[in-house]
Amino acid sequence: MSGPKRDVLPNAVLFACNMNAVRSPIAAALMRHLFGRGVYVDSVGVKRGEPDPFAIQVLAEIGLEMQDHEPKTFADLVDTNFDLVISLTPEAHHNAVDLTRHMAIDVEYWPTQDPTAFDGSRTQRLDAYRAVRDDLMTRLKARFGTARPPDSES
Repeated sequence: MSGPKRDVLPNAVLFACNMNAVRSPIAAALMRHLFGRGVYVDSVGVKRGEPDPFAIQVLAEIGLEMQDHEPKTFADLVDTNFDLVISLTPEAHHNAVDLTRHMAIDVEYWPTQDPTAFDGSRTQRLDAYRAVRDDLMTRLKARFGTARPPDSES
């Protein structure tokens, strides 16, 4: 599916990945940071994962918090009134398309590397998480711009 017009900021965005522990909550935290209350943001996974300390750390490095994030699945969604679902994995994209099949919701697929798949030292693993964080920030800015709405909070 094609996404909404690039110059229009959606009112509500859902980010989706496999476990809702790394990629989608990082994307959600970054979107909230960029747009404050101007956009309702949530995240889900195909399965429910566990909070990831590396994801928490790489967001903390840029002044953002995620430690209160509780992973949830598509089935846990209470509200599906989203304008846009951004899926970050093939499995999540399949679920997003199924979720929105009979709804007027745009779906975009942003293939995103899984930093949990990287082996190596703590520093090397953190670098993989940082790369995902930075890539998502770049994509969000390219897709939605960087201006925070006037009524937003940090």
